[in-house]
Amino acid sequence: MLRMKKQKGFTLIELLIVIAIIGILAAIAIPMYRTQTIKARMTEVTNAMSNVASAVAAYYQDSNTTPPSFPNCASKAEIQTSLGVSLTAVGRLGAMVVASGVITGTVANVDSSVNGQTLILTPTAQLDGSISWDWTAGAGMPPAYLPRR
Repeated sequence: MLRMKKQKGFTLIELLIVIAIIGILAAIAIPMYRTQTIKARMTEVTNAMSNVASAVAAYYQDSNTTPPSFPNCASKAEIQTSLGVSLTAVGRLGAMVVASGVITGTVANVDSSVNGQTLILTPTAQLDGSISWDWTAGAGMPPAYLPRR
């Protein structure tokens, strides 16, 4: 009597199905991973701008003018000198300017889709003396990377 050996392993169809599933998952996951990586890197820029916003608000509250005034700082070095916020360790922030309280930061070292783009944090002084902040961006900044505050 002849005995047939039972074959071990996977068939070609089974292997092709597994490869197709992996390809589909990769096609979905890689762009999502890239987007999340850019958002995580942008957090460094938004946190730095928020710290400067706190200093700008303190400057406004402590100003000795009537009505209170917002500061003007033309560079990161001037922000450190005038407002006491050091931005030298923030590697993803190319430049920052404060003009009448409006904080404009230029993104650097994040991704080619956002490098050189600007984030803008605009204050609005309320009648009760509080300040509300609004995030906007320059013309080329993808809306997905704007902070949701």
